[in-house]
Amino acid sequence: MATVHEETEQSYDGAPSRALAPDGLPGVAEIAAGTAEILDAVYYDTPDLRLLRGGITVRRRTGGHDAGWHLKIPHPDGHRTELRLPLEAGTARRPPEELVTRTRGAARGSRLAPVAHLRTRRDRTLLLDAGHRTLAELAQDEVSAQILDPGRLLDEGQNLDEGQNLDGSRLRGPQAAARSDGSGPRTELVTWTETEVELVDGGPDLLDAVDRRLREDGLRRTAAPSKLGRLLADRLPPDRRPTAPPAGSVGAVLTAYLREQTATLHDLDPAVRLDRPDSVHRMRVSVRRLRSALTAHRRLLDRATTDHLAEELRWLGKVLGKARDAEVLGERLGTQAGDLPPVARPGEVAERISAWFDHRYARAHRAAVHTMDGRRYYALLDALDEFAAAPPLRARAERGAGQARRALKREQRRTGRRLRGALDLPAGTDRDQALHRARKAAKRARYTAESLSPLAGTAGRRFGKRMKRIQKALGAHQDGVVAEQALLPVAAAAGDAGQPTFGYGLLYALQRAGTGEQLATARRTWHKLRH
Repeated sequence: MATVHEETEQSYDGAPSRALAPDGLPGVAEIAAGTAEILDAVYYDTPDLRLLRGGITVRRRTGGHDAGWHLKIPHPDGHRTELRLPLEAGTARRPPEELVTRTRGAARGSRLAPVAHLRTRRDRTLLLDAGHRTLAELAQDEVSAQILDPGRLLDEGQNLDEGQNLDGSRLRGPQAAARSDGSGPRTELVTWTETEVELVDGGPDLLDAVDRRLREDGLRRTAAPSKLGRLLADRLPPDRRPTAPPAGSVGAVLTAYLREQTATLHDLDPAVRLDRPDSVHRMRVSVRRLRSALTAHRRLLDRATTDHLAEELRWLGKVLGKARDAEVLGERLGTQAGDLPPVARPGEVAERISAWFDHRYARAHRAAVHTMDGRRYYALLDALDEFAAAPPLRARAERGAGQARRALKREQRRTGRRLRGALDLPAGTDRDQALHRARKAAKRARYTAESLSPLAGTAGRRFGKRMKRIQKALGAHQDGVVAEQALLPVAAAAGDAGQPTFGYGLLYALQRAGTGEQLATARRTWHKLRH
């Protein structure tokens, strides 16, 4: 498994004309020379540079103190998470499977291949505190870089430690000229000098102080987000300026929410593929939030676009739901089984339940990951990116808090109609289904309040909390309904295996034990919200 390193750094064009002095740098007692390094790195991406467009880099680097495979993932606050694996985790032809899996969604399933070769001479300067602890590192880099044809792969045995280009020629430095070998596009060696400052154990105030010192020395921040971005800048599509609805409008708030949830969905893609704890649940919630925003705010958006997108999100939610349902049922019934009396053989029942739902979760998870490797899923990601960058807002989206209040009132009326209708029905299948629809209405109302929270204020937050309480009460009832049905085949399998089924009968009876209180909670909360 990869080791994780949180990276906070700033890059500058050129090199400082004078050495840093510790005076005025917070916490710095001494500045010492570090070991010089020769770094040789090959960067991998798709032919259309999808990773780089998302600010993601994958590289194989030799030389230096952190040789190995590196995956860098950016965050909105400017920090980056770097995951590291040893060199032997992959080959020159193919990055390690863990890194491929983590970038599959961003790459839209395309194969990663070499796109650039960088060789860097790095002179390091360490900023130390009184205890000789490194607070930050200043690196002066002399870079020689070559753009590669991603269609041409490395030979399996090629040595990258000796400064070779991937075609076998030598990387010679600033004096190298443009050339062509006849088998691909022209390539040339590009050289530049830059300075990097990276925090180690220091704080943001130190980074700011070093920034001021370097600016006083005439350096300016690098425009590109990375060395690779600098090298391949002219091969990237021009940046599209995101749509900016009027500040304080419901359209501006909704746009920010859509972008936040789309980014969350992207972030959770690798976690689901790697089956990280709770990742399926969190991704499903993000999908539901996006879908709720599209449906609840359809008056603000062009439905020619949103209706299809909402339907695709519904499809993805169902795919993820199969795994999540198995996970929830296994946890609920397994916990309840452990509390059964000895005569019901709790250990035996819990073991069968765990095996039963673990198997179903694993099968549903495999199916979900398979779906996430399909064209339909990648097309949905593309559509979400395009939609979030420029939502098709209608004129009324320029309105402010009044429009937000009207949206919440609509959701309140919708939830109320469904809840009152369900509670008036006699116990039975029809009421169970009606209560489930009321629960979904309360959930949509809650997510709508979340999406409008900057405009809705205290009243909106209170509205969202009460809708969440209604949703949870009805959800507990629905979980019991689903668990009843899920227990039947488990009990039947136990009987076929010659095991007693008394414990399963007790579990079945437990599923509706709290129904009266759950519905009473939903009713009380609704009356508070209404008045």
